[in-house]
Amino acid sequence: MKILVINPGSTSTKISVFDEEKEIFSKNIAHSREELAPFSKISDQLDFRKEIVLSTLKETGFKIEDFNAVAARGGNTHPLESGVYRVNEKMVEDLLSLQYGAHPSNLAAPIAFEIAKSIGIPSYTVDPVIVDEMEPVAKICGIKGIRREAKDHPLNQKAAAREAAKSLNKKYEECNFIVAHLGGGISCASHRKGRIIDVNNALNGDGPFSPERAGNIPNIAIVDICLSGKYTKDEILKMLAGAGGIVSHLGTNSLVKVEKKIEQGDNYAKLVFESMCYQIAKEIGMHAAVLKGKVDGIVLTGGLANSERLVDTIKDYVSFIAPIFVYAGEHEMEALAKGVLRVERGEEVEKKYT
Repeated sequence: MKILVINPGSTSTKISVFDEEKEIFSKNIAHSREELAPFSKISDQLDFRKEIVLSTLKETGFKIEDFNAVAARGGNTHPLESGVYRVNEKMVEDLLSLQYGAHPSNLAAPIAFEIAKSIGIPSYTVDPVIVDEMEPVAKICGIKGIRREAKDHPLNQKAAAREAAKSLNKKYEECNFIVAHLGGGISCASHRKGRIIDVNNALNGDGPFSPERAGNIPNIAIVDICLSGKYTKDEILKMLAGAGGIVSHLGTNSLVKVEKKIEQGDNYAKLVFESMCYQIAKEIGMHAAVLKGKVDGIVLTGGLANSERLVDTIKDYVSFIAPIFVYAGEHEMEALAKGVLRVERGEEVEKKYT
């Protein structure tokens, strides 16, 4: 079974071809600022990006008639349970309307739908970014009318958790895991029997601070910044997500550069690095409480998990809770393909977007 996988980002479109579980082709197609400049809205890029996908396949010898299914990264729709969703016209309409949020990932399912429809095959999306399985008790905060939201990394989190479950000779749905996706944004979640019952809103910068995001900060301090008159709303939002965290302290979002500073004797870089690890560990500890101490494993995934220094520092704090599994990097393309295979093999029932 051949599966085409499509994953648009801000300045690129990544495509892969899988033959069953094996990735046989992958390309990250870069888009220059000049190429994207004519499009006033993300949804306007649909035809441009679709044609690039089709031309790339043609240039590399693939015919769309060879594919059995198309998988697409999930975009901003209304909140959903996790699972594998068949792309339909309602999903495409909601994504292109941008009513739930504007991100290049909104283009993935519409591109997949149009390609699949042209040759009569199904298209799917798997564990989209707006997966919301949080328990009601986890959504309440101290101001009525404000609710906590789940905007994190469910695709990679669940893929890594499934691998950890295999290591335990169990099914994901039989396990309780604490999963920390460690990247430009950091999300830590409680996975209870196959559902993410609590997680920080990593997209907006909540939780531990990260290479680019501010994380939880004292309430009064942020109120003072907002009312100081020194910053616009956009500037403050940038402080919270984009120019916060390690960028704010050290002027870089590269952990490699931070570790080099530490090796060169930069004590402040060492303090900031260790503080980020400390906050991640505290967040993991909080989720141990959410799961009432019944934790089968702690899973560390995402690009930052490639850092032995970071992993070892976190382990030093939390290894007493449960065994630790490390699946460094992001495995989005593989996770999308595997989701489609589970449905096609009858291991999971596809869900309908309404």
